Amino acid sequence: MVAPSRRKDLAKYYVDARSISIRLACLIFNIRITCYYYQPKTADDNEQIAKLLIDLTNSHKNWGFKLCFLYLRNVLGLPYNHKRVYRIYHELELNLRIKPKRRIKRDKLQTLVVPTCINQSWSMDFMHDALTDGRAIRLFNVIDDFNREALTIEVDFSLPAQRVIRSLNQLIECRGKPNQIRCDNGPEYISNDLKDWATKQGIVIEYIEPGNPQQNAYVERFNKTVRYDWLNQELFDSLEQVRQQAEVWLNHYNNERPNMGNGGFTPIQKLNMAA
Repeated sequence: MVAPSRRKDLAKYYVDARSISIRLACLIFNIRITCYYYQPKTADDNEQIAKLLIDLTNSHKNWGFKLCFLYLRNVLGLPYNHKRVYRIYHELELNLRIKPKRRIKRDKLQTLVVPTCINQSWSMDFMHDALTDGRAIRLFNVIDDFNREALTIEVDFSLPAQRVIRSLNQLIECRGKPNQIRCDNGPEYISNDLKDWATKQGIVIEYIEPGNPQQNAYVERFNKTVRYDWLNQELFDSLEQVRQQAEVWLNHYNNERPNMGNGGFTPIQKLNMAA
């Protein structure tokens, strides 16, 4: 079976070399006359798509096809079909090689409640990393479960309960008060200081069951993105460097990175759509 594009080339060759009519050549090679005269007009667009894909994968080395396509469609607003973008992505050999993970068979998990508006439910959790000199640092992450918006990444060598309360107060001052905050059973979260603060604020602290991080899945998934997209890509010499990069990455995550939990839209886009 010869492809139509190849039959078109053969028809053109016979018209030029054998001086036969275009109608006869199309009849011999079983193509329409409109196909013979058709000139592709997408070469420039394909070059633009290829350039955008190369730039994206160079600046975000762990972005796969889906994130790249959602960025082109939802963030940049380009109208390209996903099949066309994938064809160019594949031709450029940009596909990521991901080692498959062994899946552990688990009992059916209880589905998390999906919030219907902002400030209905926040999630918070700690992460750990280290500077190049070996000193351990902690990151305190808070997200809004509704649109997966990252509200803060607080960075320091130590983050006791009072620092957690201070960060939450700053968020409430600029964003409003949540109905509940979901967290694990870390010592900072179960402290009397945080419990008393939550009672005064009228906020419910929703503790997950010990040993069940999947019950705090929204922020755990965010932590994975922080680790994979940012922390694992950089070496940090000072605390101030981490804080500066955290602010830059937070802005990128909220405004430019498509989020699968939001249907492929960024957290800020979902926030604007709900307004």
